[in-house]
Amino acid sequence: MRYAVATLLAVAGLAAAAVALERSQPAWYAKLRYPLSYEHVIVGHAENYELDAALIAAVIYRESKFDSDAESRSGAIGLMQLLPSTAEGIALNTGGSRFVVRDLYDPEINVRYGSFYLRRLLRKYDDTRLALAAYNAGQQNVDEWLAGDEGIAFPETREYVDDVLALRDVYARAYGEELELDEG
Repeated sequence: MRYAVATLLAVAGLAAAAVALERSQPAWYAKLRYPLSYEHVIVGHAENYELDAALIAAVIYRESKFDSDAESRSGAIGLMQLLPSTAEGIALNTGGSRFVVRDLYDPEINVRYGSFYLRRLLRKYDDTRLALAAYNAGQQNVDEWLAGDEGIAFPETREYVDDVLALRDVYARAYGEELELDEG
């Protein structure tokens, strides 16, 4: 038991050191380590849905590493890894009359739907950590955690939220100009 606790603490310490190292690296290193694609699509939808473009980029990196053809074992598709059932609901809520699953491979549509969904979660939970947890684990799980006065109960979801928030900072620092919203 003592060995397991020591190992866990060592791993947590290494993870914290890695995050600190990532945050202290120069922008050119971050750009090599964390590429950015589709910035015009990201910035456009960030502006449209009043989101932080670096947060969208972070979600995309964590979900698909900017692979528009990405598919998960659970059936999530595209850059922001949307489930077809979620995307169909978004399409109907945003004025779409026909939903086609293959549209989720289109970066423009995928980021539009993912941004809409992320904005909706941010409005519902009024908390970035909870919104990201719901994006990852589903609203039903987050609602149950809140009703039970729990924090984020799934370790993998806590890791996901921490990763996305750390990546948001990396993307904001490394790509500040590219992800800047048009104020005019």
